[in-house]
Amino acid sequence: MRRIGTLVVAGALLATACGGDDEDSASATSAATIPTGPGTTAPPVTMAAGSRGIVGVTLEAETVVRRADEVVFVTAPEGDDRLFLVERDGRIGIVRDGERLVGPFLDIADKVTAAGLEQGLLGLAFHPRYPLDGRFYVDFTDPRGDTRIVEYRVSDDPDRADPGSARILLIVDQPAGNHNGGMLQFGPDGYLYVGLGDGGAANDRFGNGQRSDTLLGTILRLDVDAAEPYSIPPDNPFVGGGGAAEVWAYGLRNPWRFDIDPATALIYIGDVGQDAVEEINAVPWDAAGVNYGWPVLEGDDCFAHDGCDPADFQGPVHSYRHGEGCSVIGGFAYRGLAMPTLHGHYFYGDWCGGWVRSFRVEGGRAVDHRDWSADLGTIGQVTSFGMDGFGELYVTTTDGLVLKLVPRG
Repeated sequence: MRRIGTLVVAGALLATACGGDDEDSASATSAATIPTGPGTTAPPVTMAAGSRGIVGVTLEAETVVRRADEVVFVTAPEGDDRLFLVERDGRIGIVRDGERLVGPFLDIADKVTAAGLEQGLLGLAFHPRYPLDGRFYVDFTDPRGDTRIVEYRVSDDPDRADPGSARILLIVDQPAGNHNGGMLQFGPDGYLYVGLGDGGAANDRFGNGQRSDTLLGTILRLDVDAAEPYSIPPDNPFVGGGGAAEVWAYGLRNPWRFDIDPATALIYIGDVGQDAVEEINAVPWDAAGVNYGWPVLEGDDCFAHDGCDPADFQGPVHSYRHGEGCSVIGGFAYRGLAMPTLHGHYFYGDWCGGWVRSFRVEGGRAVDHRDWSADLGTIGQVTSFGMDGFGELYVTTTDGLVLKLVPRG
């Protein structure tokens, strides 16, 4: 069973606008290879295959929660039969046996601002040793508009956190109200990975995308066990200089959702585009110092520099143009028990498109593309994917729905 500790961002990911390029996007479903340029230390790899096809598989969306109050992510500790609902206003609720429990697991609404669409309580990750350890981590926007990563502990009541146990790990200044990232997840190495956007506005206005010495536009890698508030893993790429010691990867616009899949040793990153292209990256999770190219690149397109060479950067495994959507909603590689045929298939969506799609990675290429609209219909504005303690997949929407993807029949 995989370890899950994740978060989400609200319809946030609009990044600057839903408008954009309307040119034909038939190439969006073509397979793409995973290059290994100078931005990564990893050698070429062969990805685990997973299942070879999904002919005859049908899905339906089972409603778990209706009229949820801006739930932007759902998750649970491994093997836990509860579902934890992350609400953008600063509360975390619990659903058990299909019923929402009275009272929140955690209420920090007085510490959170959700004034902007991409602000609020955005992420949640349980420590790999939870519940014995009792620690969990949240990512939220404070009243000053800055990002805070804070540790809390569960109380003697397993359905209630101890609000007085707060320990601040990190405060990151945010120059604008958008591109706050928000993803938190523990990797197979036991370290906490943190996603942060480029600082917001548009066009990388603050010049953070190609800087490894800032925490913005990056994925961080922190050791929350060795010291307080955290220590730097000794194999982080910039420990010896050349960048901020916390930084694991950079060149990202708004990596609001990523998934580390131990079964394939890949990290899938849904990075929100700007005017034309949405992208999903799939790279060995232990590849240190990867440069994903923003703002030189938007997907595979040259963005800020005419005549750029995409081979200088880590390119996406899959991308699609704004004729199909406007803001990628990264999801998860399925590893649950209910749909074994779909093992290894990565599910994702789009905030504007209202669809759910999937693919899997084989031999460094995205294959077995599937649009699930015929099964699921248009389910509304997708804000997030989530996963329960047994690896089953969920979708949240701006309509206040929490939906579980289940086999039809």
